[in-house]
Amino acid sequence: MELHARTREILNDLIAFPSVSSESNQALITYAAGLLDDCGAKIDFTTSPCGRKANLFATLGPEVDGGILLSGHSDVVPVTDQDWSSDPFNMEERDGRLYGRGSCDMKGFIAATLAMAPIYATQVNARPIHFAFTYDEEVGCLGAQHLAEDLTARGILPGVAIIGEPTEMRVIEGHKGCYEYSTHFHGLPGHGSAPDLGVNAVEYAVRYVSELLQLKQRLRGMAPVVSHFDPPWTTVNVGAMQGGVAHNVIAPKAQVDWEMRPVCARDADLVKTELRRLCEEELLPEMRQIYPEADITVETIGEVAGLEPMAENEARRIMSELTGANGADLVAFGTEAGIFQALGMDVVVCGPGSINQAHKADEYLSLDQLDQCLSVLKRLGGYL
Repeated sequence: MELHARTREILNDLIAFPSVSSESNQALITYAAGLLDDCGAKIDFTTSPCGRKANLFATLGPEVDGGILLSGHSDVVPVTDQDWSSDPFNMEERDGRLYGRGSCDMKGFIAATLAMAPIYATQVNARPIHFAFTYDEEVGCLGAQHLAEDLTARGILPGVAIIGEPTEMRVIEGHKGCYEYSTHFHGLPGHGSAPDLGVNAVEYAVRYVSELLQLKQRLRGMAPVVSHFDPPWTTVNVGAMQGGVAHNVIAPKAQVDWEMRPVCARDADLVKTELRRLCEEELLPEMRQIYPEADITVETIGEVAGLEPMAENEARRIMSELTGANGADLVAFGTEAGIFQALGMDVVVCGPGSINQAHKADEYLSLDQLDQCLSVLKRLGGYL
């Protein structure tokens, strides 16, 4: 079957798997593993702690360091409360576009790599090519972190990683990190007429948020001298705040949901250190003077490392040659790329489709973008 048609066939199959992050992705992973096994690839799985999800890592060629890794996440965001024009889990072609949940984010790239696998199997020589398909990227890059631990334990280190997130086939060499937290405040309820006899969790949460806002302003003045990010500084956002029972009740519980997007690890360390100091030296001593069991706990929703631009980057060189790009760009959205970079790989993000279509109703991948991706992947075989 012709390559383009085969890719569309695989993409149709992938979209039919409703691999929303809240559900299992194992049927999709088993399907992809079967296609790679047919090509003679060595197949490895890492199962999630819950046992319902898995990563797939497959290799064509010798088991040596320095190979090329093609990576994508298998999970998609929900379609709940979205007004789709067609069944989101049944691929439909209209006006030169392939519609379906995950078509661009990022099953289109995965389909293209799976369609290319039989060709790579005939081309691979001294340099292996790897395929990594992960779980739970959309909820904190959990699968990629699990895969990184597994690769480290097994002593496998690809030299180059290409993360196929939708960039319209632009070569992306950097993005900020994304750290998300929920901070929980546990106080002592009481009657509002006697505030000194209780510990008002909402009031302490407000002081915590005040510190976050001060740090937010402080970070604006700490932007690197040369920063191509927009905005160029580390950002902080307070996304939600809940707490309290009624007008006349001292609030026993409160919660602050917040995130930061650091341009460098130093900024993330600063924010966490200052908040820890506030809690340990000011808030908790005051709370526990009245109620010894009062507490403040920080729940880490996800800490996704950023992708830092590097002076020397083989992945950037290869993809720039293949796409004809004169340079590489930065993006605002996060990916799994920083996790692989932290292992020592040269990494770029480059894949078909537009991020502007991701997570929305009527998500689509244009046929033109799919063809551009296949053209690049075909020429990638020359680097094996």
